[in-house]
Amino acid sequence: MARFSSRKFNTENELYDYAIGALARRMRSTAELKRLLRRRVEADEIGQTLVELVIRKLKDQGYLNDAKYAVAYSSFRRDNEKFGQRRVVTELKVKGVHGDVISAAIDSAYQDVNEEKQARDYLRRKRLTKPKDKRDAARVFRHLLRAGFASKTIFTILKKWEVDEEVLEELQIPEQE
Repeated sequence: MARFSSRKFNTENELYDYAIGALARRMRSTAELKRLLRRRVEADEIGQTLVELVIRKLKDQGYLNDAKYAVAYSSFRRDNEKFGQRRVVTELKVKGVHGDVISAAIDSAYQDVNEEKQARDYLRRKRLTKPKDKRDAARVFRHLLRAGFASKTIFTILKKWEVDEEVLEELQIPEQE
């Protein structure tokens, strides 16, 4: 069983080495890395100063860049997970990326993406097929909604699958944009 150390770091070099190791394991946003580093220093002014120094050093060296992180993350989620824009925006917000950076990243990552095709790719990836009844249609609807696709796109797909108009009306929710 792996045992995780909760050792506190007292010097900039120790904290920097820890941060480099954390970034080597996976990409992180500035806010994520700050949260991680704050747990490794004393909760006083000196600890906070150490965190800020390490973050500044990482940014200056090009190891930490929220704009590049957001673009890479968006592209990965679009291509590999087949998620829609809304899901990626929500995840980036949770990771502490600034709204303007998110907008720019999403615009560049999804500019040439056909949302209906992306939703169909997502359905294929999840092995979801044409719904047989009202319950299946609701399940497909929920899957696509959680994956970040607009209701308009979801209804277009369901209509092409010839889902009953009555079922579509029951699934209708007010569009939130």
